[in-house]
Amino acid sequence: MRTEASVDAIFRGQATGTVAQRLLNNAMNVNALRTNATLRKDEWKHYDLAVVQAAQERLVGVADLMGRGLVLRIANGLGKTVLEYEDASDIEGAQLSMDGVTRGLNDRIEYDLKFMPLPIIHKDFQINVRVLNASRTTGASLDTAMAELSARKVAEKEEELLFQGSSSYTFGGGTLYGYVDAPNRNTVTLALAWDNVAKTGEQILTDVKNMKQASIDALHYGPWVLYIPTAYETVLDGDFKANSDKSIRTRLLEIAGIEDIKVVDKLAANNVVLVQMT
Repeated sequence: MRTEASVDAIFRGQATGTVAQRLLNNAMNVNALRTNATLRKDEWKHYDLAVVQAAQERLVGVADLMGRGLVLRIANGLGKTVLEYEDASDIEGAQLSMDGVTRGLNDRIEYDLKFMPLPIIHKDFQINVRVLNASRTTGASLDTAMAELSARKVAEKEEELLFQGSSSYTFGGGTLYGYVDAPNRNTVTLALAWDNVAKTGEQILTDVKNMKQASIDALHYGPWVLYIPTAYETVLDGDFKANSDKSIRTRLLEIAGIEDIKVVDKLAANNVVLVQMT
């Protein structure tokens, strides 16, 4: 968001540099953007509240990761454009011998250097100086719609990247992948879409068990969260069997290791994702 620096440069003549420069000069302290007081204390609070409230909406998957501490915090992230990491191979298993001096297989770990881009997610907006002055002279509250909507767009982009990824976004030799486009994901084919009228609760249960087994086969043992697209939400509210006292959702949550089932609007139709939350 660009608010203060651009307004200061035009109307006060006191801005000392760009937003990025000011952040760099003040150890990334956002309060450095407020030194010229284009907005007063209560006006900043008004905008901050709108931004925080908007950012809390539609962050199902991102919020799950943050709530479990599954976050890699990169020091001075603004000064880094890629995350550099290494893939490591496995080695052969141990051997048996009676004396322990028999020559065994002498292998070694192989490392593959990889990169992931670190883009900035942003949506710009400005405060009209006439609206700002009108608010001060008449006492009318500031219209925070643009701030709220911009924060919402940033939150939605975060969620979209987590689930859909962005295989077309490459930088520094790396690509941004999400849950459904990661090359090393484990895939299971649904025999029928879950919202197909012919699909039964037992068949949906079988699909999820197959997904769990695919995860276990890849040595991922849970716990898991099951993410479903919007169209499947009411499907899971149906009876597991005819005249059953359990819904399909209740039965799925009885599968060992599945902690929760959540609806994600950013998932494409007929895509279901089972994620190990570690």
